[in-house]
Amino acid sequence: MSQTAEASFAPPEVAPRLWIGGAWRDPEGGATMDVIDPATGRAVAQVAAASTGDVAAAAAAARTAFRDGEWARMPARERSRVLLRAAALMRERVEELAQAESLDVGKPIAFARMIDVPNAADLYEYYGTLAPHLDGATRDVPIPAFAYTRCEPRGVVAAISPFNFPLILSSSKIAPALAAGNTVVHKPSPLTPLSALLMAELLRDAGVPDGVYNVVTGPGAELGDALVRDPAVDMVAFTGSTAVGRVVARTAGELLKPVAAELGGNAANILFADADLDQAVGAVINAFVFNTGQFCMAGPRLLVERPVYDTVVGILEQAVGGVPLGRPSDPGTVIGPLASAAQRDRVDEMVRDAVASGGRVVTGGERIELDGGFYYAPTVIVDLPDDALAVREEVFGPVLTVQAFDTEDEAVALANGTAYGLAAGVQTTDISRAHRVAARLEAGIVWVNGWAMLDAAMPFGGVKDSGWGRENGPEALASFTRSKSVIIGLGQPGG
Repeated sequence: MSQTAEASFAPPEVAPRLWIGGAWRDPEGGATMDVIDPATGRAVAQVAAASTGDVAAAAAAARTAFRDGEWARMPARERSRVLLRAAALMRERVEELAQAESLDVGKPIAFARMIDVPNAADLYEYYGTLAPHLDGATRDVPIPAFAYTRCEPRGVVAAISPFNFPLILSSSKIAPALAAGNTVVHKPSPLTPLSALLMAELLRDAGVPDGVYNVVTGPGAELGDALVRDPAVDMVAFTGSTAVGRVVARTAGELLKPVAAELGGNAANILFADADLDQAVGAVINAFVFNTGQFCMAGPRLLVERPVYDTVVGILEQAVGGVPLGRPSDPGTVIGPLASAAQRDRVDEMVRDAVASGGRVVTGGERIELDGGFYYAPTVIVDLPDDALAVREEVFGPVLTVQAFDTEDEAVALANGTAYGLAAGVQTTDISRAHRVAARLEAGIVWVNGWAMLDAAMPFGGVKDSGWGRENGPEALASFTRSKSVIIGLGQPGG
């Protein structure tokens, strides 16, 4: 295969500047960093590399915008109209956003067009419709007083988003935060900053006032720590690894700042012998190859009831190698490159460790050389012990481990047997079993007879080491608000 192909899409026109206070601003010292196309391993754009001073400036701009109150005190119906305009603009600019996402992440263009941009637009639309319904309530109290509650924004929100779904996982924070009247400082992953910069101007065009949305691009750990610690920041919304999430939570906790943290996952997909195998195997493959396995709600652990174990492994051995892998610009591509060379190397190391632990690779298990990109073959591993690293920890790549079970109790124990609890799946035609097992699984979301069925209205988040708090749904909107009680004395009756 060719090693000299050029980047598939022209990079979007983004200046190496930061979006602070409603204007483009040069970073302190003028530092920049390259944006790498995972499909070729080549730099395709440059963006600003912010300093901690730039972070402070962005937080100060957001604080000023919040205190000025143009956005927070704007009638909720007007905020709603702004968010609805943002959703409409995203749909008008779907091709530009999709190409930027595909170039940045290595995401197949078909999925960027059909899933990433529409789902992100849906989030702005959904929270735009909810914004006017952020109501307080009157309370009946046994004292001579009129008592009611107010639903108020928290203030400045630090939104820290990861590399795998830059547009969706930033929108799931920014849209509800804005709907509630907060201001935002967004720090995207240093690997995937392009869509955040495009959204800066798009939100401005939709009518978001200056300073309400700010973007700082640059190195992850240093900027993230500065943002969480900044005294102007009132709340942190974070998606990323469990290890980094612990650091963020510890820092925010010391400063008594609320945190919403959606962290790592290592979901089990339980396939019972009564399942419709055609439907179930399709869900199983989708659960570990979508987004090249780089999603926290992936299903990298397949648990199969023993009577159909050999049959399912045989089907996977034949089918997985046929899933189209190739350049993200090809509309037929299902599996693109991993987001970075480091991520590909990590996946390869975990597969090698699995083999050393006694696992047998039935398909895949190797790098794919294509255009200098970071490709890895979809991989299925069997015969692994329960304590193998690839079973216990998140691979974050197109790798599936397969284990057998004999009873429903054993399946639930295996599924719950890791530190994570983000997602889980049940493949069965027995509706009683579906409800029974779903109730016992330690996960924030459970899919039955499918995988990754999501909607802006359905809350998503984890338990255990997968974090706390919820994105999506009215639950997320509530997390970006705080209640205030107002009690007005009415005097003594008859006075």
